[in-house]
Amino acid sequence: MKHFLFSLCFILPSLCQAADFKPYLTLYGDPPKYAASFQHFDYVNPRAPKGGELHLGAQGAFDSLNGFILRGDAADGIGMIYDTLMTGSADEPNTKYPLIATGVAVSDDRRTVTFALNPAARWQDDKPITADDVVWTFDTLKKHGHPFYRSYFKDVSAARATDAHTVVFDIAKPDNRELPLILAELVVLPRHYWSDGKHDFNQTTLMLPLGSGPYKIAAVDAPRRIVLQRDPNYWGRDLPVNIGKSNFDKVVYDYFRDPTVLLQAFFAGQLDVQVENVAKTWATSYNTAPVRDGRVIREEIPNQLPSGMQGFAFNIRRSIFTDPRVREALTLAFDFEWGNKNVAFGAYQRTQSYFENSELASHGLPNVDEINLLEPFRDQLPPEVFTTEYKAPVSDGSGYDRENLSKARELLEQAGYQYENGQMVKDGKPLRFEMLLMQEAFERWVLPFQRNLRRIGVEMGIRLIDTAQMQRRQDQFDYDMIVASFPQSLSPGNEQRDMWQSNRANTHGSRNLIGIKSPVVDALVDKIVAAHSRAELITATHALDRVLLWGHYVIPHWYIGKFRVAYWKTLGRPDVTPPYGLPVVETWWHK
Repeated sequence: MKHFLFSLCFILPSLCQAADFKPYLTLYGDPPKYAASFQHFDYVNPRAPKGGELHLGAQGAFDSLNGFILRGDAADGIGMIYDTLMTGSADEPNTKYPLIATGVAVSDDRRTVTFALNPAARWQDDKPITADDVVWTFDTLKKHGHPFYRSYFKDVSAARATDAHTVVFDIAKPDNRELPLILAELVVLPRHYWSDGKHDFNQTTLMLPLGSGPYKIAAVDAPRRIVLQRDPNYWGRDLPVNIGKSNFDKVVYDYFRDPTVLLQAFFAGQLDVQVENVAKTWATSYNTAPVRDGRVIREEIPNQLPSGMQGFAFNIRRSIFTDPRVREALTLAFDFEWGNKNVAFGAYQRTQSYFENSELASHGLPNVDEINLLEPFRDQLPPEVFTTEYKAPVSDGSGYDRENLSKARELLEQAGYQYENGQMVKDGKPLRFEMLLMQEAFERWVLPFQRNLRRIGVEMGIRLIDTAQMQRRQDQFDYDMIVASFPQSLSPGNEQRDMWQSNRANTHGSRNLIGIKSPVVDALVDKIVAAHSRAELITATHALDRVLLWGHYVIPHWYIGKFRVAYWKTLGRPDVTPPYGLPVVETWWHK
């Protein structure tokens, strides 16, 4: 009886065949990795012991337990209290397996997506999860949720319940092939909780929300700590997708304002795991007694995750950054080679693509299929898109590359600036802007950049603010330049709209942090969303990549294709690490 909950499609195959339901969903209809009878994912330990506590560190602060709206800073870990219709695996891309839904049917014309819900699915107050909950969630997120949801669901015209355990989504644009998978990822919320007159979905809250997932929120001490308790009565604990997961009795997130204090707390044994993102810290700060005597294990774990793009992002809503020649000039003043050697101990490679570390990254010159996509826009694009492979500027590593700085000055002069009394001036106004940071570690990279800018007559101020301030200013696009990351999946899709398309440029809270308004970018993103095959997707992504790179919208940073993680020996982890994630909370355990 252990897996009786998994799927009605396995228990009553004749029923599912009649409705054309499948117990999986893939992007292009390819067979999934896991057969219908699978017992658990390959990267879990099905015999992992349950118990103990996992203590994790977070930086900044939180003021809300409602992570579905624009307001507030939501606490880490609250996603663990909710289930989605279906869930993915961390060792294959773009495949979903049953969770709240037992199966899914996509109509031949792709105008409807139907989910059959598991009658055993329960909220943590033991009320059943129904199709009415799903419909209410969809309507509420689209109308009142974070602007991201409106972008994600814009091609869904309606959600409707045909009975208590069946929900149908009507699709306005059937060429959006990713949309069924997006709907499968829908976090389902309890209508009866949010509609009881005591809770306002539109507001931040520290009242403990009702969920359906493997954990409940046990305690909250905002803005410093949140404690999640494993629910022994979790309805889905025996589903194959959950076997070997949620092994800790408690998961505790402690917040720290200072990353140095956070690391000290880890070595003092107050935290169990530290995923290190700063190369210098990894190289110089881990030679401590717990590491030397083996109590703390320090590992670099390779992954196959697309690294996307991280960089100093221009806010081209600002008039000083509207000219791409200005953006290219400032890019030439950033000396990555010097920083990588002196700041990062040579740990990084330079990012050359918005889809770095994947087959989606453009290389060489565009092929015939890419040119066919780009040709209608030739007069709107820089010639280099067709003639030259993009390469980020390379310096001599001295920290003062005269050749690059000379090119930068020439570009600024072409853009109408004149060098007067040590300043680049245009229309009587000096070229001056502010870099907004929330991580002190970035100052080691930014200060040498600031010095080089001064050498070409550009003044860059530096302002360090806390996480909450950064989130607010980022949501309002209130900055000149920030450190921004644009993470990518193995199969880009609808999220590209939120990052690049014109209709998101003035939508507060969107991921179009740069402020791009380009008909070419809009058209290429639509091609990505509508791709009918992996080959079409790769072609459209390569084309978009070239257009973004030659737009000089960011000063590219760096990447590393592995996780740098340290953890106390009291933790156990599966023998297999999945290629597309590091699921510490989900799959590790306390020995």
